[in-house]
Amino acid sequence: MNAFIVELARSGREVRVHEDQSVLQALGAAGVEVPLSCQQGVCGTCLTRVLAGEVEHWDMYLTPEEQAVGDQFLPCVSRAAGERLVLDL
Repeated sequence: MNAFIVELARSGREVRVHEDQSVLQALGAAGVEVPLSCQQGVCGTCLTRVLAGEVEHWDMYLTPEEQAVGDQFLPCVSRAAGERLVLDL
């Protein structure tokens, strides 16, 4: 897995997501709260809007068509396919 940066569009903050952690874990460690429940990519509770960047989807919640659009993801399991994701947080 790759490390990458998550940019929080509302505050301009940047959070580094290490290879061994989820986006949700990195955000939590940075004091950013995101609603969560199953943390397995099934329930959709942590669904977050993506403003820029390419997502590597690992969830079972979004349909293949929704995943292909790339404007939302589940930060509990999905990751950036590149070096940066910009989130609507």
